[in-house]
Amino acid sequence: MDATYDVVVIGGGAAGLSGALALSRARRKVLVIDAGQPRNAPAEGVHVFLGHDGRPPGDLLAAGRAEVTGYGGRIVTGVVTAAERLGDGRFRLTLADGSTTEAARLLVATGLVDELPPVPGLAERWGREVLHCPYCHGWEVRDQAIGIIGGSPLAVHQALLWRQWSDDVVLFPHTGPELGEQAREELAARGVRVVEGEVGEIAAGAGRAVVVRLADGREVPRQALAVGTRVNARLDGLAGLGLETAEQEMNGFVIGTYIPADPMGGTGVPGVWVAGNVSNVADQVVSAAAAGVRAGAAVNADLIAEETRAAVAARRAAIAQAPPGHIPAEVTGEEFWDGRYRQSERIWSGDPNAVLVRELADLPPGTALDLGSGEGGDALWLAGKGWRVTAADISGVALRRAARHADEAGVGARIDWQRHDLGQSFPEGVYDLVTACYLHSGGDMPREKILRRAAEAVAPGGVLLVAGHAGWPAWQRHDHADVHMPTPQEVLESLEPAEGEWEVLRCAEFERVQDGPDGQPTTRTDNVLKLRRLR
Repeated sequence: MDATYDVVVIGGGAAGLSGALALSRARRKVLVIDAGQPRNAPAEGVHVFLGHDGRPPGDLLAAGRAEVTGYGGRIVTGVVTAAERLGDGRFRLTLADGSTTEAARLLVATGLVDELPPVPGLAERWGREVLHCPYCHGWEVRDQAIGIIGGSPLAVHQALLWRQWSDDVVLFPHTGPELGEQAREELAARGVRVVEGEVGEIAAGAGRAVVVRLADGREVPRQALAVGTRVNARLDGLAGLGLETAEQEMNGFVIGTYIPADPMGGTGVPGVWVAGNVSNVADQVVSAAAAGVRAGAAVNADLIAEETRAAVAARRAAIAQAPPGHIPAEVTGEEFWDGRYRQSERIWSGDPNAVLVRELADLPPGTALDLGSGEGGDALWLAGKGWRVTAADISGVALRRAARHADEAGVGARIDWQRHDLGQSFPEGVYDLVTACYLHSGGDMPREKILRRAAEAVAPGGVLLVAGHAGWPAWQRHDHADVHMPTPQEVLESLEPAEGEWEVLRCAEFERVQDGPDGQPTTRTDNVLKLRRLR
C-alpha cells in the first residue's frame, strides 16, 4: 500500500464501494480495505436493487471493484486491527499483516454482525434455507412452507410480515415471551399456525427442506425458515477512533447497535464518516449504496473546504510577506489588496493625507473623483467639506470598510463608492477635482496611463492633484525594479499636456515625518503635482 491517501474506505461492500466510486471519480486518492467477508455472501442474489435484481452478490461486488479501480481507486484485501488519530488530524491504520497506511479522512462501511439464536443447525443454513428479510428473499420462497423461529417480542410481527408471501406460515415462539390474546387473535385471523415449545435443533429434510425438531421430539417440516437476529455494528480494530454506538429499537425492543450519524454520514468524530448498515441497520443493498455515495460526496466537500482554507492561508501569507509595493506573481492586484486590507481592521490612520488637506483646504466644493480611495480617509474629508465624491479603489474590502466609516461619520450620502481596477476600467464623467494620492502598486499597474486618464476626467477650470513617494523609506531595504518612484516633473511630462491646456500650481518635492514598522519616526521625501485645467 502507499503510505498516504486522501480517503481510506474500510469495508468493500455496496456502501464502501459506492463511496469509493464517488470519491475516485472526484479525483481523490482512495484506498478500500476489504476483509472479503460480505454479510450477504451466502445469498443467491441481490434483490430490490433496480437493474441488478437477482444478481449474485459476488458478481455485483466484482463489478463495483472494477469500476472503482477504473477511476484510479485501489482495493486491498485485509483486516484493520488498529486505528488512531495522528497529531495533524490525519489517521493511521494498521492491518493484520503489519502494514500501515495514513489518510486525511475515513469512511467506515464495515456493516453488521448477525447474532443468531443459539439453535443447533441454524447458523449452517444461514443465507440459504434460513432467511431474515422478506423483501430480500420473500419472492424466492413464495407459496412455500415457511417457519418463523421466535425468541423475541418481534416474532409475531415477523410472522405476519412473511404471511404476505405464503399462506403456509408456522410460528415457533421458542424462548420468546408468552403470546398475548391480541397476538393470538391476529395470527389466527391471518391463518398463521402456532407451534408451542422450545426448538431443539434444525435438521435436514427431503431435498432443500428442513425439519424443525422441538425439544420434546416433535418435528415440523418446512421449506424455509425466517429468524430475527440481533445485529451489531462491526467495529473490530476501530476502537482507537472513539466512535460511539447507540442501541437500535423496534417496537420498544433492542434489536442491535449502530453508529449515529448525520444525513450525510458524518459522525461525532471529526474526519470520520459512516455508510450502510453500520449506521442504519435497516439498509438494504440499494440504500446502502446510496448512503455510500452521499458520504463520499460529503467527504469530498470536506476535503475541498480544508484545501480551500489552506490555499487562502497560503495566499494571505504570500501577501503578508510581500515587501511594500510588490505584488506576488501568483495573485492579482485585486486579490493582493483585498488580502492586505483583511490583515487588519484598519490599515491606514483614517486621517486624510496631509498634502491633500494643505493643497485643497481653500478650494470651493464641487464634484470630486478620488482615485485609490483605500479606506476612505481623503473621500470622507472631501465629503465633510461639501464635495460630492466618487471614490474608486481596486479592493472591494477597502470600499466596504470605507462606506461603513462614511455612514458612521454622517457623510455616506455624499460619496459614491466604485470598484475599479484602474488599469482596466475607469469611473465615468468629468469632475471639478480629481485626486490621486500615493497611487503606487507593484506588478503591472499602468500608473502613467491611469494618470493621463485622470487628467482627461478634469472639467475645465477643475484641479488635478497627484501626490506620491519620491523614494523608498529608510526601513525598506528591498530594491524593486518594477516600481518606479517618479519625480513631480516626470509625472507632469507623462501627462503629455497640450500647450496652453494646463496651469501648473505646484510641482515640487517635500519632506514629511512617518513612523516606521518599529514605531520610530523617520523623514521621507514625497512629491506633489497640482494643475488647473484651463480649457
